[in-house]
Amino acid sequence: MYILGISAFYHDSAACLILDGDIVAAAQEERFTRKKHDAGFPSNAILYCIEEANISVSEIAHVVFYEKPFVKFERLLETYLAFAPRGFRSFASAMPLWIKEKLFQKSSLIKHLSETLEGDVKWNERLLFSEHHLSHAASAFYPSPFKRAAILTLDGVGEWTTTSLAVGNGKDLNVIKEIYFPHSLGLLYSAFTYYTGFKVNSGEYKVMGLAPYGKPRYANLIKEKLIKIAKDGSFQLDMSYFDYPTGLHMTNKKFDALFGGPPRSPESELTQREMDLAASVQKVTEDVLIKMAKSIAKETGEKNLCLAGGVALNCVANGILLREKIFDNIWIQPAAGDSGGALGAALSVWYLNYAKNRKLSSGRDSMKGSYLGPYYSDTFTEEALIKCGAKFHKLNESLLIEKVAEALADEKAIGWMQGRMEFGPRALGARSIIADPRSPAMQKQLNLKVKYRESFRPFAPSILSEHVSKWFEHDSDSPYMLLVADVKKERRLVMKKEEKALFGIDKLNIPRSSIPAITHVDYSARIQTVHVDTNPKYHALIKKFYEKTGCPIVVNTSFNVRGEPIVCSPKDAFNCFMGSEIEVLAIGNYLLFKEEQNESLKINYEQRYELD
Repeated sequence: MYILGISAFYHDSAACLILDGDIVAAAQEERFTRKKHDAGFPSNAILYCIEEANISVSEIAHVVFYEKPFVKFERLLETYLAFAPRGFRSFASAMPLWIKEKLFQKSSLIKHLSETLEGDVKWNERLLFSEHHLSHAASAFYPSPFKRAAILTLDGVGEWTTTSLAVGNGKDLNVIKEIYFPHSLGLLYSAFTYYTGFKVNSGEYKVMGLAPYGKPRYANLIKEKLIKIAKDGSFQLDMSYFDYPTGLHMTNKKFDALFGGPPRSPESELTQREMDLAASVQKVTEDVLIKMAKSIAKETGEKNLCLAGGVALNCVANGILLREKIFDNIWIQPAAGDSGGALGAALSVWYLNYAKNRKLSSGRDSMKGSYLGPYYSDTFTEEALIKCGAKFHKLNESLLIEKVAEALADEKAIGWMQGRMEFGPRALGARSIIADPRSPAMQKQLNLKVKYRESFRPFAPSILSEHVSKWFEHDSDSPYMLLVADVKKERRLVMKKEEKALFGIDKLNIPRSSIPAITHVDYSARIQTVHVDTNPKYHALIKKFYEKTGCPIVVNTSFNVRGEPIVCSPKDAFNCFMGSEIEVLAIGNYLLFKEEQNESLKINYEQRYELD
């Protein structure tokens, strides 16, 4: 039975197709439309899933939407009534849209499905609705390698729920505890994202990356004034400091007064205050998560923990949770945000509605490395490159790997597009920009000249799984880049007294280890372990680089520039190549060098960025 899951209309729309519980295909809409965090109906992602499965539209037994729009509307209406007359302006602007489009979302979904998919199918008879946090929980538990587990989901908000605890056993999944809006750990983090001058729902990872430059000097103030944390980790926010339930902003003037001034203007200079605020909300988030995990372990008696929801993408907190050894094992859904809700919605129908028995994966999990997106053949790639006017070399696989490993050792920035695209926000060696981690200049160079983004942003290492414990304080798998661990002490460089005394961004340019390009200012790194069974070509490349250099690691960052989604197609990859200072491009078995390309094909990225 084919079941199609959909998430849409908030951010990161996506589609996922499963067959009898097995994941066939999944992709975010943004990758096709080239509109970052695209919230529209995922027409392109749906068409891709159907094409990948090679089925007719009539073979789809059910389409499942990842949440219940009417319950969400109920929350919106009740919230405005509870806070009235405050927020009337926001209420007046939101209501017409909700009444016109979202209150009657079932009709809208049926219309979109009929327009997207040709065929005489009565979608009203096949359309089902999951619940937002149930979708998250299902996406976390069912693909995991565990027969039994506790399941924790944390995000901004779904319908009413912001945090949920469930227990999974075989095919069964039961939600046993919830925390409701407006009390939300995700929205607390987003409030600080907004206050430090970053964009909500996309800038949270910037706050996480900024945190090591600061000190958590405001953490106690946050706990005293903003959030009341119980012994079991449950929490309540003091809503007098926040504007998000009904207003047009996340925080208000009372929040400003508490932290000594108005929010930072986007793109203005970062100060020590923003760094300290980032460190503080990160520390509070970690403290809540640890308390919650200890309580869950004690209450449920479960030895395994599964995580999903946007907060589960906080890989620093995840790494701390792992090192606390509260649970024997932890598994995190790689598409932990709303895009993964499409997967969870489909799986929840198969296992809960149809009560089908669950087969545990014989590997690490059943996500197939999260390589669930489109693949482009050599024929398609060559035709696309010719159409773009590109100059290229077609090589056999072993020679391509040899040439790319040489370019890495020569400190070139390389666009690497191979196999099926990743599902979720992380590039995992299918749509990646890769580089030599041994270069002291590489981190700043990639940020400013290739990614065109803030210089403080850290990069992740992709490491051969068999070498991870030799380089990092970590001895388990991290295939989805969702865990942070420290670089081994013997790999670190001794810091001079004056270097230790530096504050803030001044810390940035000091090499801290023999792999400085991926070593953050606190000696940490967001690790991806690379496995031969899920990505043999990427594994072979890193192995070749290791043979040449003695380093089993490459820098891995997403194949995109600031303001754009990760590349999907060969055309996207070539455009990014020509619009940045990437020096070498490898797509399938095709190798391209920047110096051989026609100068007229260069794309003015700065001009595009001004329009973003």
